[in-house]
Amino acid sequence: MGVLCLFETPAGFALFNVLDEGCLDDVNSTEKLQKAFSSPEGAKKLVSLKAFKKFDNTADALAAAAALVDSKLPKSLKKFLSKHAAEDTVALADAKLGGIVKEKLNIPCIFSTAVQELMRGVRGQLGELVAGLGQAGLAPMSLGLSHSLSRYKLKFSPDKVDTMVVQAIGLLDDLDKELNTYAMRVREWYGWHFPELTKVLNDNLSYARAIKLMGIRTNAANIDFSEVLDEQQEAELKTAAQVSMGTEIGDADMLHISALADQVIGLAEYRAQLYDYLKARMNAIAPNLTVLVGELVGARLIAHAGSLLSLAKHPASTVQILGAEKALFRALKTKHDTPKYGLIYHASLVGASAPKFKGKISRVLAAKCALSIRVDALGEGEGATIGLEDREKVEARLRQLEGRAVNKAASLAKASAAGAKGTPKAYDSQRAGSAPQLLSTPKGYNADADVVVPAKKAKKEKKDKGDAEDKPKKSKRAEAEEEEEEKPKKKKKKVAAAEASD
Repeated sequence: MGVLCLFETPAGFALFNVLDEGCLDDVNSTEKLQKAFSSPEGAKKLVSLKAFKKFDNTADALAAAAALVDSKLPKSLKKFLSKHAAEDTVALADAKLGGIVKEKLNIPCIFSTAVQELMRGVRGQLGELVAGLGQAGLAPMSLGLSHSLSRYKLKFSPDKVDTMVVQAIGLLDDLDKELNTYAMRVREWYGWHFPELTKVLNDNLSYARAIKLMGIRTNAANIDFSEVLDEQQEAELKTAAQVSMGTEIGDADMLHISALADQVIGLAEYRAQLYDYLKARMNAIAPNLTVLVGELVGARLIAHAGSLLSLAKHPASTVQILGAEKALFRALKTKHDTPKYGLIYHASLVGASAPKFKGKISRVLAAKCALSIRVDALGEGEGATIGLEDREKVEARLRQLEGRAVNKAASLAKASAAGAKGTPKAYDSQRAGSAPQLLSTPKGYNADADVVVPAKKAKKEKKDKGDAEDKPKKSKRAEAEEEEEEKPKKKKKKVAAAEASD
């Protein structure tokens, strides 16, 4: 019973006999292994090839490599080890794979730093240890297998390309700007001829279609607008055309206005097609995020971050204020409150909440969005199960906040009503669910205890009291100064009184 070293190559699996088993047990085996694998002769003295399992084609190599990357045991490797390593100990580079081999095949496996150094030496001298597997043939196989494995890991699909979403949402915003500019120009230009039409038709697309169909306003009475307008709008249009105060225009003017109306109609129709395309693409790329915030907000978040994978790397706090960077840095610089939301403000869940709850709901929604984005970017599922569950949780939180506010308002109303009724003790007893009780029996009114004051005396007392209140109070210092001034006068009075008595 010896020790074997399993090494995976792009061409197949190789099993090497470890001739010096002590190199894997020695604590200072790293330097020893490095010196042994410094030359082909030293490598051959340390390990020798026992068996080699060659892959039949690139698909087999890809399947085996993908399984090993996920620490799984491929069927080809399972048969290979059962045949050649049933009674030996196998040194593996992956400890998790070693546990699976030991569990399924009952083959003891070892994994240590020395084994890692052994694998490194075998990789350096692989062309010399395996006959016919030179570096010239190994490099193309490694490159091809790495490309195949990259495609497999990325799960490349045209439906999963988020670049299309970034371009589509950018084009949609540009179309909105151009469409608004053209529609405003049509209204201003045709408004000189038929100004009343602006009040009749508020929709830009209906306005452009009506102009294209009608032309000069005098033709309105003989044209059927049922394809573009409803009955009420059609009646108002024809009535306004008869009493319009607009100026007359020529055929050349009407030709250019009609061409501009064609541009508005074409852009509006293309915008509708682009929105449908963006909606389908978002449902394919990020279904969970779409369920939470909608197609437009989700696409803007992806476009702002650059890609879905970049957005998945952002924490929930960044997702919450994504799009409000200017306000954030201004708040940090001026030491004011930071913004509570960015692009996520336009989500339907935030818009449905009350103004005082928008900050809390945006924080909860951003946390759920961060989880959904990571599932969309890195998960293997295609449904929107997590997004639906998270949306229910956010809606439950919104209902909880609104219910708490309603209960608080009801309790305040109840408290105010109880305060208007009577004493706080009565209110406490009402909250407890029992009738209010008084602690003692109230005494009756005693009319004999009243004191009647004569009218003149009462007036005089009231006047004296008012004069005393109106008289300003003197400070202690002023009172002391007055006493000093009064002393000589009192002394003179005493002397005069003594002389008079003599």
